[in-house]
Amino acid sequence: MKSVFFVIIPSLLLASAASAQKERQDPGCARDVARHCRAVMNDGDMAVLDCLKQNRARLSKTCEKVLTEHGQ
Repeated sequence: MKSVFFVIIPSLLLASAASAQKERQDPGCARDVARHCRAVMNDGDMAVLDCLKQNRARLSKTCEKVLTEHGQ
């Protein structure tokens, strides 16, 4: 029984660490919002979207792709 414990727990810890790493990755525009639109972050999603559009020339390629894929 002890050997099962030592196999399962490390496997769960590794899976948990991989999941946490995946969640921390920038999904597209978080860095750009923090960099260019910090002043409007508390004004709602539409204000942030408008800000990103106004700063489109300065956005990362990833964020530009996210906006384009969502028809913005």
